[in-house]
Amino acid sequence: MDTSTWRRLPDVHSFLARAGDFLRSRPALHTVALTVCEGLRAQGSQAYGDGAPVFGVLERDGEVRAAYFRTPPYRLIVTPLTPEEAGSLAEHLHAGGGPVPGVNADDATAAAFAEAWRVRTGAAPLLHERLRLYRLGELRWPDPAPEGRGRVAEARDRELVARWYVEFVRDIGGLGHRDPADWADTHIAERLITLWETPDGVPVSMAGMTAKVAGQIRVTAVYTPAELRGRGFAAAATAHVSRAALAEDAAEVLLVADLANPTSNGVYQRVGFRPVTDFAVYDLAGAADG
Repeated sequence: MDTSTWRRLPDVHSFLARAGDFLRSRPALHTVALTVCEGLRAQGSQAYGDGAPVFGVLERDGEVRAAYFRTPPYRLIVTPLTPEEAGSLAEHLHAGGGPVPGVNADDATAAAFAEAWRVRTGAAPLLHERLRLYRLGELRWPDPAPEGRGRVAEARDRELVARWYVEFVRDIGGLGHRDPADWADTHIAERLITLWETPDGVPVSMAGMTAKVAGQIRVTAVYTPAELRGRGFAAAATAHVSRAALAEDAAEVLLVADLANPTSNGVYQRVGFRPVTDFAVYDLAGAADG
């Protein structure tokens, strides 16, 4: 008899205490959960959204088998599930009330949960995007490389970094941090942003990285203004920030890319990133709020 049980947890501290070992057992696959929850632990829920975050685990014979969390207004993040587990999660969340505006998980889990949620609520799932998780193999410098150099963003770059972050979020169709200036301040203070600049010192591209958690660092927020694209700046910024991640003794350097953008996926592969697995993001509209 299956003894699996979903259990909701009250806050990020209890969630990491219960699910932390499970998440760290496969840090690449769980990279988003690890980095977001570490940010919540360090900075508080106000760093990521509005309202109280929701956390839960699937337990079987006293062991954590899966986990989920959501920071309003963002979508539900779920670790890999069987179709049966996805169905029981939908039942658990529906019984608990509260909105589930969408789901972000590996392809099979996301599809199974979206269908299970539709059956329970009548909410028709809409595929928002498909993503690919990459792991850095051997770092390769762009060839030919653009002229210029990479450098860590400083306090004087605050306005530029905040503006580029807003433009990056707009380009990917995301929600982003509710205060871009705070995002810039935090990332600059923690030396997590690299700028690629021309030989005369003009910044032309940006790439960020997460703090190291469970031995992994994820490259994030790779952005070049539209008028400067196609000149190799993003590849150079990505390679430079990846080298910085390796210098932090990261066991794994990861990156998540939108599969609808073949240009960016090609850039990442040329500097040494290799596919790990694919994810899907669904919006769950209408009756999903019930």
